Amino acid sequence: MKPLASLILLAGLAHTAHAAEPTEKDAIAMAEKGAAYIKANGQDAFLKKIAAKDPEYLQGSLYVDVRDLKTGIVLAHPVNPSIVGKDLTDIPDASGKKYRREIIELAAKKGHGWVDYQYKNPTTGKIEPKTTYILRVGEVVLEAGIYKK
Repeated sequence: MKPLASLILLAGLAHTAHAAEPTEKDAIAMAEKGAAYIKANGQDAFLKKIAAKDPEYLQGSLYVDVRDLKTGIVLAHPVNPSIVGKDLTDIPDASGKKYRREIIELAAKKGHGWVDYQYKNPTTGKIEPKTTYILRVGEVVLEAGIYKK
């Protein structure tokens, strides 16, 4: 390997090893990217992207999932597909908070915002504090959250 290629490879590995945790800005950007995709290609095409674990919408602990605004039913979830098709609206988190109900109410009233709760981090496997940006697009809610350290 040539010295320059080695240096570039090492720099890339160092960046990957020290990649920053996703930020609130990253969560908003991912949700907005999803909204733009829905507007350009339709909801069904977006749900297929999420189900297929498209890397644009699944990046480590940051991902987008989709919920029906009226029923609360999960329409797509790249990390936990076993909850797709289920209404978990009144199932509380580890602290007893019915955060899914809060997500739906906030989406219906304001169209976007943040909701805090406890959820299993896919990168650590542990229940951790999470804040999720929610964005209403038509009759669905896009959710992209970050884990708080």
